Amino acid sequence: MPLVTQNEILPAFQAVPWVVFFPLLGLILNLLFGKRFSEKFAGAVASLATLASFGVALTLFFALQSHPEGASIPFLTWIQVGDFVVNWAFRVDTLSVTMMLVVSGVGLLIHIYAAGYMHEDVRHNGDPGRYRRFFVYFNLFIAMMMILVSADNYLMLFVGWEGVGLCSYLLIGFWFEKGKDGIANAQAAKKAFVVNRVGDFGLLIALFLMYQHFGTLEFARVFEQAPALAAATPGVLLAMTLFMLLGVTGKSAQIPLYVWLPDAMAGPTPVSALIHAATMVTAGVYLVVRSTPLYSLVPEAQTVVTWVGALTALFAATIAIAQFDIKRVLAYSTISQLGFMVAAAGMGAGVAAMFHLTTHAFFKALLFLAAGSVILGVEAGHARAHAHADEHGHDDFDPQDMRNMGGLKDRMPLTFWVYLIGALALSGIAPLSGFFSKDEILHAAEQNHPAIFWILLITAFLTAFYMGRQLVMVFSGTVRTRAAGAARENGAIITLPLVGLAILSVLGGLLNFPGSWGLEHWLEHTLEGIKPSEFAPLTALISVLVALGGLGLAYAIYAVTNPLSDAKQPDPLTRLGVLWRGMANKWKVDELYHALFVRPYEALARFLATPVDQGVIDGISGGLAWLSVRAGEGLRVFQNGFLRSYALLIVLGVTAILSYLIWVR
Repeated sequence: MPLVTQNEILPAFQAVPWVVFFPLLGLILNLLFGKRFSEKFAGAVASLATLASFGVALTLFFALQSHPEGASIPFLTWIQVGDFVVNWAFRVDTLSVTMMLVVSGVGLLIHIYAAGYMHEDVRHNGDPGRYRRFFVYFNLFIAMMMILVSADNYLMLFVGWEGVGLCSYLLIGFWFEKGKDGIANAQAAKKAFVVNRVGDFGLLIALFLMYQHFGTLEFARVFEQAPALAAATPGVLLAMTLFMLLGVTGKSAQIPLYVWLPDAMAGPTPVSALIHAATMVTAGVYLVVRSTPLYSLVPEAQTVVTWVGALTALFAATIAIAQFDIKRVLAYSTISQLGFMVAAAGMGAGVAAMFHLTTHAFFKALLFLAAGSVILGVEAGHARAHAHADEHGHDDFDPQDMRNMGGLKDRMPLTFWVYLIGALALSGIAPLSGFFSKDEILHAAEQNHPAIFWILLITAFLTAFYMGRQLVMVFSGTVRTRAAGAARENGAIITLPLVGLAILSVLGGLLNFPGSWGLEHWLEHTLEGIKPSEFAPLTALISVLVALGGLGLAYAIYAVTNPLSDAKQPDPLTRLGVLWRGMANKWKVDELYHALFVRPYEALARFLATPVDQGVIDGISGGLAWLSVRAGEGLRVFQNGFLRSYALLIVLGVTAILSYLIWVR
């Protein structure tokens, strides 16, 4: 549907730049005045800036009720070189505003949570001075994410795309001097940055092809010209969309570029919740859905996108089964659920993809923050128990290892109940939000790609299994360490955002509830050619039974037949032998990449650094310096301070010139 003209733009639409400006204002205030005030000032300013951005997004939401076709809001001419003109313009439509609401709404709750969490975290890590810096980075991320989702052209989107990548790097490495050998966190940040640069290379190539063949990067003009290009040279459009997919695999952690996301758990828990679960990692899904007019013209590209998403979903789910770090389980779960979204977008089920993106933001942010609450509780319990005795020693104890937990249901009851809601929503249990959104994806797969349907159904079973395993290991059974035994519930600033996200996880299914299809009717103003949704009772029943089967099997293995009573007790699934070792070792993909790419690159770097740089290049510059010194020493004999010597040299010079003039000419 065409955008409204400049004369028809509603005044409310003119407020859209403030979704970016408010977070920028928050980080500027914290940069300038944060040191002069307490931690409460930094947390309050960052949270209020995000709240203001959310208020603008709500204003746009209500304005779109009367003008659902949206508008392009010009801000300034950004680049003008010859015929190449790029405007910094904001796109207000139902798709962009949906993303704005998710980013700012979930982001607000996570900011509030972070105000309490980071108060403890900076003291636990021995550097309270970094509290203000954290919220500067957090507000910068919100601003960059808003640029990405509000962009009216691909180049402006790319600015936000790179900006959130920078923020991810800064926040993963927030405690850069921590981790194994004092560099593990810094290496995790570098890994995320480098892997995403590979994906960004693909997106850049797609943009170059786009400008070469369309002469523009504006969404509307690109989509208008795409059918003609598809008819004339479909191979170009195929290359364009596949290079774009490479960018998606980087940002949204899909095969083959998913390897950075599990290591990104080195960042503080609020970072994992906001950036690496609810918002930034969904940027790739948003890009594919936004580019639906391009992908719909090349079915081959859609097929590739669908298979990449489905295989990623299954592959990551198998790894999650064998992890013991509470955040790493959720990290691989995020990769798997992103696979669901990418597969849906590839099948042309853009509404289902956006629906699952939204509900996943609710319950995965809830799970990460609740995991952070568990970690804080276990850390505090360990500190209390350490005064008397400690099983592992103070320095070696890992508060994120689920084997060190157990029995927390009675010690942290509120955290348990919200975690249970998030786990059941992720597993797809009715009537929670994850059931409705995942069911739409399964139904779309059943109608269009039966093989994809079975892959996703198996993945749904594995999802329920590893979440059931996590619930039992963390909250049920006997207390396996003194730290877990001394754990206590956290304060309101930690738990209240959890309650808010839990409510959203319960009620989120109403966004596209069967019969009303609210999200579908909302997005059809932006996404043209949407197939009407329908509720498939049989598919829904199968998915629920599969989820219950996964949860039940996990409970039977970990709570009934093989209850864990000691932190050193082997996992019951070790009986699977080589299959377990493959899953526990993440199928050795990191080692494979290290052997194929990292090790040769490091060998090349060492060769260029030592023989080439220090040997050849430094040798050349050193040789020139040596020649200069020797030449100076040779000429020094002529500078002896005697007038007769200088006169003789002048005579010889004049004689040489005259001889040249006489004999040559």
